[in-house]
Amino acid sequence: MGLLSDPNRRRALINLLTRLNAPICVVCYMAGVAWFMGLAFEPFTLRTYMSENAMGSTMVEERFPSGERAVATGREFAAHKKKVSGMPVEWLVKTMQARGLEVYTQRFSRTLPFPDENKERYMVKGTNVYGILRAPRAPRTEALVLSAPCTPGDNNNQAVGLLLGLAQYFRNQIYWAKDIIFLVNDHDLIGMQAWLEGYHHTNTTGMDWSPLQGRGGSIQAALSLELSSDVVTSMDLVLEGLNGQLPNLDLANLFYAFCQKIGVLCTIQGKLQRNDWDSVSGYSHAVQTMMLMVMKQASGRPWGDHGLFLRYHIEAATIKGINSFRQYKTDATTIGRLLEGMYRKLNNLLERLHQSYFFYLMPSLSHFVSIGYYMPAFGLLAVILLLRALDLWVQLATPPPTTEDGIADIEQSSPGVLSVLTPLVISHLTGAALYMLPIRFQEMAVEHFPVSETEAVVLTAIAVYTAGLALPHNTHRLLSGEGTEQGWRVLKLVALLYLAVLLGCTALINFSLGFILALTLVPGAAFVTPHVPKVLSAFVLVILSPACTLLFSVFFFQELQEMPVSFLDGWLLYLSVISQGILDHFLYGSLVYPLIALLVYPCWLLFWNILFWK
Repeated sequence: MGLLSDPNRRRALINLLTRLNAPICVVCYMAGVAWFMGLAFEPFTLRTYMSENAMGSTMVEERFPSGERAVATGREFAAHKKKVSGMPVEWLVKTMQARGLEVYTQRFSRTLPFPDENKERYMVKGTNVYGILRAPRAPRTEALVLSAPCTPGDNNNQAVGLLLGLAQYFRNQIYWAKDIIFLVNDHDLIGMQAWLEGYHHTNTTGMDWSPLQGRGGSIQAALSLELSSDVVTSMDLVLEGLNGQLPNLDLANLFYAFCQKIGVLCTIQGKLQRNDWDSVSGYSHAVQTMMLMVMKQASGRPWGDHGLFLRYHIEAATIKGINSFRQYKTDATTIGRLLEGMYRKLNNLLERLHQSYFFYLMPSLSHFVSIGYYMPAFGLLAVILLLRALDLWVQLATPPPTTEDGIADIEQSSPGVLSVLTPLVISHLTGAALYMLPIRFQEMAVEHFPVSETEAVVLTAIAVYTAGLALPHNTHRLLSGEGTEQGWRVLKLVALLYLAVLLGCTALINFSLGFILALTLVPGAAFVTPHVPKVLSAFVLVILSPACTLLFSVFFFQELQEMPVSFLDGWLLYLSVISQGILDHFLYGSLVYPLIALLVYPCWLLFWNILFWK
């Protein structure tokens, strides 16, 4: 405190920070990147452990015996689905009723803002079927959910069969203290969104759905089951939900504990756990796993049906059965026992899962990185913006040069308000156009150009984004003449503080997205001035812009998945990611698209305007 309260010491500290500003910023950036890369090194991580006392032991005896019968039921479901070319609603209702459940259906429909070419749908109509197993030993105020999406083709038929097999087995047990809801949702995420809105009496997306005729208690936890083939070699845990939300870490710990107990091969991000952490290949494997989680979380999209539960404060995860490790094989009975064990432990909960972490990264299922370890990496990047803002503040506080008569140069010392306000307003108007015009102009674009609706939306977004590079260009001169030297400093000071607050708020909600944006935006924001070489600096700024960051992320994500693509395929995938991001916003409420369009892009345009300040 003495250092800050003593004017002489405070002045000395400020002089030191301003004199060594650039070297300190470079060191902070390198330290932030090094800190983040070190998070995957096993000695720097924490071992997972069960925090919830009610789930602290796996000492339950799993007895589910009906794996073969569940497989046969899955084949029967597949035959009826093929016969009706969709969800076999009547068959599902009869089958669930035969197993002693209270069965209800929900119809829903949704017209997409533009066609989803990835799944070839525009006007979506479907029916959800769910059965409720009432708790025999409790007042039915709480519930658990087990869901399986009905997907086109032969995918996930065995998951529905296993769900029905578990329903029949659970019906004969007397220890349930919570209602258990068995849900088969149509049209994957859209059907799940309709069911959750109906269950909680909300309508946040404008979807049409029929009210639910039957409800259970307050949902405590949920699992979504997906089996990609009849042969399952390992179980993969998917955690990333809408807007980067994650379930309580105890849910992942529960999955890992029962996999270890039963002997099921388990993975996260499709990656097996390795024990050779002290080798280069072991560390690289952990970095790859952690970076996959970061990229998925930063996308803001739900990576499974569980992702929509998290917005209702329901801890949920998706368990995927994958067929990738040929030397192993897991039968339906073993998977059923895994789910039985997890639900029996969730049945013991006396309150919602809250003891463990909600903010974490996982380089493996046995280790995690808590928020206290990964936030300093972001802080080292964000402090660069504050240091540069401090440097500008000191420059602005320096008395202006005086003329021979001893009169201060007013033009240099007092930039016009409009010279700073105009770029701010026009940049944000450009961002608003980027947010609204792609959807509103799709019909006009289809009429005048030979493109589909989806292509029209994506190309309009790219056109508005590109046009934005010219619209705010030197806008400070529109109302106040030539810009002053002090004018760009004031504008950059405002832009730096704006970006620091924006990235800080983003990182608190979605660390991965905030860190990736900081990694690319901070260098250009820190060192751009009107006096640097224009062509080279403009090229660097464009490379570090939000659009190019997304393009590089697409190729990087494919490399992490060990599925590299050519430039042409990567470009097509990039266009698909843009359309999917816009759809996710209008369908499920993903915030990434409005965040980029309305806040991040206008903020970047301010630095673009500073570069060409005259």
